[in-house]
Amino acid sequence: AKLRWRIEHDYREMKQALGLAHFEGRTWPGWHHHVTLVSVAHAFCTLQRLTRSPKGTAPA
Repeated sequence: AKLRWRIEHDYREMKQALGLAHFEGRTWPGWHHHVTLVSVAHAFCTLQRLTRSPKGTAPA
């Protein structure tokens, strides 16, 4: 049950904050590049959030 919530949360963040749904191109390579960059941006944001969380507390 927690995994489903995590996936839905990450997908929502990628769509709203990082622009996953903003690609309007027509080619497979263009879509693939867009999704790859959004995924890298999401990984970066996640790592930043983890490194900035106060000691002794779990990140949200």
